[in-house]
Amino acid sequence: GSHSSRAVLFDALGAPVASAHVPVGSHREGDDRVEQEPWELLQSLRTAALDACDAEAARGRPIRGAGLATQRSTIVCWERSTGRALTEAISWQDRRNAVLLERMRHLASRVREITGLPLSPHYGASKLRWCLDHVSGVQHAAAAQDVALGPLSSYLVQGLVHDRTAVVDPANASRTLLFDPTTLDWSPELLGLFDLSREQLPLCVPTWHRYGPLVVAERRIPLEACTGDQSAAAFAFGTPDPSIAMINIGTGAFVQRVAPADAPLPDGLLRSVLCSDGTTALRSHEGTVNGAGSAIEWLRSRVGLDVDRALAAPAQSNPHDPPLFMNGVGGLGSPFWQPDFPSEFVGDGDDAARLAAVLESIAFLLCVNLESLRHSAPLQRIRVSGGLSRSDVLCRNLADLSGLPVERYAVAEATARGVACLAAGRPASWRPLPVERVFTPSGDAALAARFSRWREEMARRGAVA
Repeated sequence: GSHSSRAVLFDALGAPVASAHVPVGSHREGDDRVEQEPWELLQSLRTAALDACDAEAARGRPIRGAGLATQRSTIVCWERSTGRALTEAISWQDRRNAVLLERMRHLASRVREITGLPLSPHYGASKLRWCLDHVSGVQHAAAAQDVALGPLSSYLVQGLVHDRTAVVDPANASRTLLFDPTTLDWSPELLGLFDLSREQLPLCVPTWHRYGPLVVAERRIPLEACTGDQSAAAFAFGTPDPSIAMINIGTGAFVQRVAPADAPLPDGLLRSVLCSDGTTALRSHEGTVNGAGSAIEWLRSRVGLDVDRALAAPAQSNPHDPPLFMNGVGGLGSPFWQPDFPSEFVGDGDDAARLAAVLESIAFLLCVNLESLRHSAPLQRIRVSGGLSRSDVLCRNLADLSGLPVERYAVAEATARGVACLAAGRPASWRPLPVERVFTPSGDAALAARFSRWREEMARRGAVA
């Protein structure tokens, strides 16, 4: 993840028995550059896995398999023969080569037709192109035909299993702007648009694949599945239900529902691959809000409030009439897609009111995406997971604005449970997760009025869905 690497060990019924986490750092430069150190990320996974396997509950017990879930749109360039990183891990939040995509704007509709994605600098292609154009180590490795360019997952898998073959699963490949989710392979047309060669990229393989052995002390654990973080979270509750909107709220917030491959893609949303066995795939329609946990971090440095304590407060303590927050933290995501949208408050309020405004802005953006998801078929309810789902205020806002019940489950690690479910072959023996709390819509007229004013202010600033 953006802030830590985590390892969780689950038993045959899907219950967690041991876990470990290792903090990881990131570096920001200006408004458009966000990086992490790839070797630190690799080592953090090794340490977390070792700590989880060394836990008392795991000692002496066989470990049947492992799965890996990573940030989807983060990329790395590395030396294929040695696995040595040649660049930093350039985050999904990074927009350093937006100027290239502006010059390609006339191709946006064609890119979306193939990939199901907008032409956005958050995705991998423009960042991979930047590395080839500006990083001498990448250029030298490319000249020696020894370069690998790809998602963070590919670099981590090669490093974890000590293999010289670079591979990529469909969920991570599909966030590069180079992958065709219909063929489940790289698109020759898109490779040509970005002047990249197939030989420089990892080999496309299914979600379930013999990736190699994960070596943890004396254990050799087969790595059975690899996917993206949001794709994994969709399986935390078992096989996804098309009538349920799944919202995972971390650094970014992501809302998705299962959709047939031939279902029309709502304007402004994304088509995602949840998993594939190599011949068939389960797909979803997805919306993304970049300013979720990252917006809370943006606020934290600007207020004197104990933000964590305030986030844990019950919904009824929410300030009466907070200002509006125009949330462009990390760029405005779906369905607006404006990478340089400024973040600012409209109206006055103390620090507590400003926190309430940021939380409301996350709910507003998610609800705009929910409205788009409902165009294809009705939704019955919402399931929430991720760190910010612990906020009663945010869950209550989502229920009141969407008119749908919001279910929060007693699961701390939706992504980990989801990828473990995939690695175990989606076993029927896994027990259902208990619902911790259901937030039922109550009809908050004041909140609805602020949502309406927020829409008007967004439109006035040129953000029209």
